[in-house]
Amino acid sequence: MKLAILFGGASYEHEISIVSAITVKGKLESKFDLSFIFCDQDHKFYLIDGAKMKAITFSRGEHKKMGELFITNGGFEQRGFFGSKKLEMPILNLIHGGDGEDGSIASLMDFFHIPFIGPRKEASMLSFDKHYTKWLAASLGVKTLPYEILHKEDKRVVATAYPFIVKPARLGSSIGVSIVREASELDYALDVAFEFDSVVLIEPFINGVKEYNLAGFSARGEITYSIVEEPQKADFLDFEKKYLDFSRSGSVEHAAVSDALVTQLRESFAKIYLPLFEGALIRCDFFEIEGEVYLNEINPIPGSMANYLFEDFSGGVQKLLGSLPDKKAIRVNYDYIHSISQAKGK
Repeated sequence: MKLAILFGGASYEHEISIVSAITVKGKLESKFDLSFIFCDQDHKFYLIDGAKMKAITFSRGEHKKMGELFITNGGFEQRGFFGSKKLEMPILNLIHGGDGEDGSIASLMDFFHIPFIGPRKEASMLSFDKHYTKWLAASLGVKTLPYEILHKEDKRVVATAYPFIVKPARLGSSIGVSIVREASELDYALDVAFEFDSVVLIEPFINGVKEYNLAGFSARGEITYSIVEEPQKADFLDFEKKYLDFSRSGSVEHAAVSDALVTQLRESFAKIYLPLFEGALIRCDFFEIEGEVYLNEINPIPGSMANYLFEDFSGGVQKLLGSLPDKKAIRVNYDYIHSISQAKGK
């Protein structure tokens, strides 16, 4: 079965996407005929030799010596003096952050009728912006922590009691995230967050809160859930810990949680997933507070596709490929214009 992994992109998470792609290659290459399509920061596409799928290939710019690809209806193509060669196969969108998770790639794939694994544009927009994610969760009856929104041009007045977390509204991997424990730390935390986004989200920081991760996807009318993971962290998963997390390929242990809590987590996941995220493998991060489940974040393209949470990751990808949403093609036959022309005798 053929599959192309699309990675890179023009975002702060560009390098993380490279790490994810290398990790997923190792998990899928025994079951799939893989191709690798790299999107650089200038939005040029390159076909990468599988043997050169190493981080240093991209940091040294060696990818520029490989074949450039051009997107066309149904897939990508290589162009040369003696004609072109078309690559027609489904795409696994593994571009983290902007481009991959903001709806740009989803729109591009839809526009050119290329089948792909990943969040569709509506799902991307609602999960990429943490403020919109709060709205989505509230509309579905899924609890979230209380929050404030602060824009770059706003006065730096925060009503949330200390301590609280400051995070860029449209960025992942804990980039730009800070815990603010007292007033003297606020300006610095906001300066850091505003380096990455013009909008920040402020939430109460709950020391020692239980956090659980659950991934899954829908195929053939049924959701396949991963195990429930309790991430090992200090105060929160900072960038360095998450960066290492993106290269994980070994399995992890199921969290020591009750069946009742697993049921709650799955019910909340299903409310978020269906039907908006069909066609994607996503991970939801939850808090558990006094027996209640709260959504923390939606990861529409989780690091390394959360492969380590599934017993049969490659089998799951095969299953998902066989159940991708089919966008209805619109055929224009110009009946309206023809009828007007005939009425006018033209």
